Amino acid sequence: MGIFRFGKNPADETPAPAAPVAAAPAIAAGGRGAFAPIEDILRLTVESGASDLHLTVGTAPVLRINGKLVRLDTRALFPEDTDNIATELANGDQIHKLRTEGSVDFAMTSAGRNRFRISLYRQKRTTAIALRMLPRQMLSSKEIGLPRITDELIRLPRGLVLVTGPTGSGKTTSLAAMLNDINLHLGHHIVTIEDPIEYLHEHQEGMVNQREVGTDVGSFAEGLRRALRQDPDVILVGEMRDLETMETAIRAAETGHLVFSTLHTTGAGRTVDRIVDSFPEGQQEQIRVQLSTNLKAVISQLLIPRIDRPGRIAVFEVMVNTPSVAALIRDNKTFRLATEIQTGAKYGMNTIEQSLVDLYLAGVIAREEIFGKAQDPELVAQLLAGREARR
Repeated sequence: MGIFRFGKNPADETPAPAAPVAAAPAIAAGGRGAFAPIEDILRLTVESGASDLHLTVGTAPVLRINGKLVRLDTRALFPEDTDNIATELANGDQIHKLRTEGSVDFAMTSAGRNRFRISLYRQKRTTAIALRMLPRQMLSSKEIGLPRITDELIRLPRGLVLVTGPTGSGKTTSLAAMLNDINLHLGHHIVTIEDPIEYLHEHQEGMVNQREVGTDVGSFAEGLRRALRQDPDVILVGEMRDLETMETAIRAAETGHLVFSTLHTTGAGRTVDRIVDSFPEGQQEQIRVQLSTNLKAVISQLLIPRIDRPGRIAVFEVMVNTPSVAALIRDNKTFRLATEIQTGAKYGMNTIEQSLVDLYLAGVIAREEIFGKAQDPELVAQLLAGREARR
């Protein structure tokens, strides 16, 4: 049975494949300060199936394809090149912020209708640029391979749901898919606070209002406070970066809103500890009590290179807040959450290690990946021994 009434189903595994690359892509470059039109560089990024593009002085542009860095077959970039490309990408206010604060993040849609998340930053007194390619069409939960428990989580009337993982693990894509399901089917009012806005949601059965930090609102914390007065059913906070945002997110979940957010942690125990440790010692016991009742689930994810075809696949750990999980959080025994997750399959829970072993035995990922990415290599060895003995 499912802890949220709707039942538990196994996760699907159907990520979108990426294009293979036989040789380093090439681009014709002009003279110093006139490298190539940015639209040509972005078009090559899309055609190569890259997830990221890096432009920095002293080397040719670099693509990340299937998790690997691939340097373009062209000349190295000069300071004038990256300065001029930054000016092509950003507006005047963004360039001013780059020069005064050292970095600026935003999103843009290219002439080819492809959307990119962009980070301009200063390094060694020169401009560097990192661009993340966003899928042209929003991926569905099934295409991503999200655990089926998310079908239950998006229907909760209130609570806090966290999607965690390192940078580049697909957290934003997963959250966008869940919000899209809510928007398509549930008729809720969704308010998002993002930095920057990456996926553009249109009004469907529900209504979506998206606010960008630095453009529409001053900060995550301010946007979240204001959202409570905007009649939301669902709130997305792009990232819980500071104490005030964490505190307000927990309060919003406590007062009848379904709140989604992210943290750069891996594993449920570390996620809970990260939140609690962000608060002064005198508040930590109270925060544990609040999390024990309001934190509904932690979904941790990684992206792993595939060996069955080009591309990467998402691997998930799921912790659902059952009464026993709540007791462990409340009593500061997060070190025991991993065991609770291992035995919580009937509630839709599974560990990263279980997911990795399943994919390895299915021939999807390499053996070294399961030991390299596991939080508990000893558990991986035990799972492998047991599963292989039954084969």
